[in-house]
Amino acid sequence: MPNAPFSPARPPAPPSSSMPPASRRPRLVALLQGLMLVAVVTAGAFVLGLRRPQSEPAPLMFDSPSKAWRRPRPVHTDHAGMMKGPFTDGPSVTRACLACHEDAGREVLKTSHFTWLGSKASIPGHDEAIEPIAIGKRNLLNNFCLSIESNWPRCTACHAGYGWTDASFDFNRADAVDCLVCHEQTGTYRKGLGGLPEEGTDLMRIAASVGAPTRENCGTCHFAGGGGDAVKHGDLDGTLFFPREHVDLHMGRENFQCVDCHRTEHHEISGRSISVSVTGDGRVMCEDCHASAPHRSAQLNLHSDAVACETCHIPEMAIDTPTKLVWDWSTAGRDVAVKDPHRYLKEKGSFVYGARVLPEYRWWNGEAERYLKRDRIDPTKVVGLNRPRGDIDDREAKIWPFKVHRGKQPYDRELKHLLVAKTYGPGGFWEDYDWGKALTLGSKAADIPFSGQYGFAETEMFWPLAHMVQPGEGALQCTDCHSERGEKGRLDWLALGFDGDPAYRGSPRRERFAHASERGDR
Repeated sequence: MPNAPFSPARPPAPPSSSMPPASRRPRLVALLQGLMLVAVVTAGAFVLGLRRPQSEPAPLMFDSPSKAWRRPRPVHTDHAGMMKGPFTDGPSVTRACLACHEDAGREVLKTSHFTWLGSKASIPGHDEAIEPIAIGKRNLLNNFCLSIESNWPRCTACHAGYGWTDASFDFNRADAVDCLVCHEQTGTYRKGLGGLPEEGTDLMRIAASVGAPTRENCGTCHFAGGGGDAVKHGDLDGTLFFPREHVDLHMGRENFQCVDCHRTEHHEISGRSISVSVTGDGRVMCEDCHASAPHRSAQLNLHSDAVACETCHIPEMAIDTPTKLVWDWSTAGRDVAVKDPHRYLKEKGSFVYGARVLPEYRWWNGEAERYLKRDRIDPTKVVGLNRPRGDIDDREAKIWPFKVHRGKQPYDRELKHLLVAKTYGPGGFWEDYDWGKALTLGSKAADIPFSGQYGFAETEMFWPLAHMVQPGEGALQCTDCHSERGEKGRLDWLALGFDGDPAYRGSPRRERFAHASERGDR
């Protein structure tokens, strides 16, 4: 099993600037050292991220984003007297909604929240002659629960629709849209198998409560992705329902709702995850509200061309709730004495969780590679399912923080591709603990050839971090990444393509970009 990423505690805060009485000479030495550090960090910022001509000073712009994001929210309409009922099932509620909101059903049918597919796109790393295809959770593999194919009833409990229990689901039925999952405000709505309301749900009361989506609506699915709280995302978990400020600045201090940043047009919600998308279209960016040079400090602003805001302002993930870092399916099915469900479950195998974990850092230009069904693998190497694209020579790339989830999952030893296992329902692994049968049924449902010979391959998935944002006083400090004495900091400069810490070694690549900017080159 691959080792779990090392997760030390948050780096200590920088020492206080107050100074005890001392002789004038030590004071002068300290002053000179401070000036030298400022000069070094300024030089580091230049070689790391500068793209504007050298003669053009970095703008000193204090950021004030409040006008950008505080758009008027929709005026709430009390629906209590409008929903007549009685409602016998979910679709009957939807039909009542569509009686007034005639366009809503048609709009939702086209969204990725309903189709579980993105727009058609060419997939990096695959033959350009292949026609662009639509990919998404509906037809991709992952290294958590592996795939929804053959496991539809269990997985679609979080689908914004009703009745998706097999491959024959009709994606063109407007009354199969679930309005309540995004709009109910009682906090009592529960979806079960196939996305149907659980038995005993008071649909009349719930339908009368509808309003604009809140964190509780979005988080019911997104905070519990992968089958439990904090499993998939390192920066999304149940603490964000009602977060304290130390968990997330925007939601804790300002009471942001998800839709304040993930803005919606015609029911299509902005935002992208490279777990299911390879393009950068529709991303939510800090610059949607904040200035591109938001700091009072010119030195800090010089970093922004090569370092994402999130890199400094999300210094750690899983702040209060541990997140899953490793999932090893190869050990599933055994009767062992381990009773901790965060370490082992017979149904799912072995796990490693971590709290207050330091991110891993990569260059990222917003796009990603993607493993597709039937792609050949080398089982002696770690298989990347969605590695971020970009490198030090990519002008559009920035250094980003990621959660990297490492797995060990089934593959075909003869055909050399990953397999899908049926885990839920008759013949599923969770019933019989028979890998051969589960892989035969799952791979058939996913249209993946299976030779009958299987093993387990190591894989990795990347999850960009965008939540659990910290204010300036909680963000990374200069010495978290840069060290005059050559001590290893948070960033692996060699792995990122530098000769060493650019604050001290320089970067010809960045200097080349600066000269190109002066010439007007791209």
